Amino acid sequence: MAPTSYQSPHVGDKDDKHTYSQSAESNLSHSQSTVANILAQKGSDVVTVRPGDQIGTVVETLRDHRIGAVVVTDQNGSVVGILSERDIVRRLADTPGHTLPQKVEDLMTREVQICHPEDPLFEVLKHMNEGRFRHMPVMKDDALAGIITVGDVVGFRLNELEYEALRMRMMIVG
Repeated sequence: MAPTSYQSPHVGDKDDKHTYSQSAESNLSHSQSTVANILAQKGSDVVTVRPGDQIGTVVETLRDHRIGAVVVTDQNGSVVGILSERDIVRRLADTPGHTLPQKVEDLMTREVQICHPEDPLFEVLKHMNEGRFRHMPVMKDDALAGIITVGDVVGFRLNELEYEALRMRMMIVG
């Protein structure tokens, strides 16, 4: 016997045969979270260096700021490259004992992948994953507006998921 809350379909009821379920894309994309959401929490400070700086100085900067990459800018503040710990480690392996005196311009990645504040986090994270890099400068109106990391995106999304789970529990419990 059917529960009393069950009512059989009647003529004129909605004939919507489409079901709504969760998918990987719906779970990851969320409600249009953007790079701007991360920058609102994190801030827009970016540690920058110049192309002529020595790697030894950059290593100290990375250590002192507890970061994994620096953005390389010219005298006008334009982004000309990015230098990460990985770049330095690769060069250390290639030129042991001779890396620290080298210049940033000799190690930096010149084709910098950037994002914008309005970019969806899902797309940015996908791009970072496919490109196998962990740091992405944020540009707004041709100016450096911040930098985000894979860790920033993952941490932000984990907080969103925790909040969603809490809301679901509250809906269920009442």
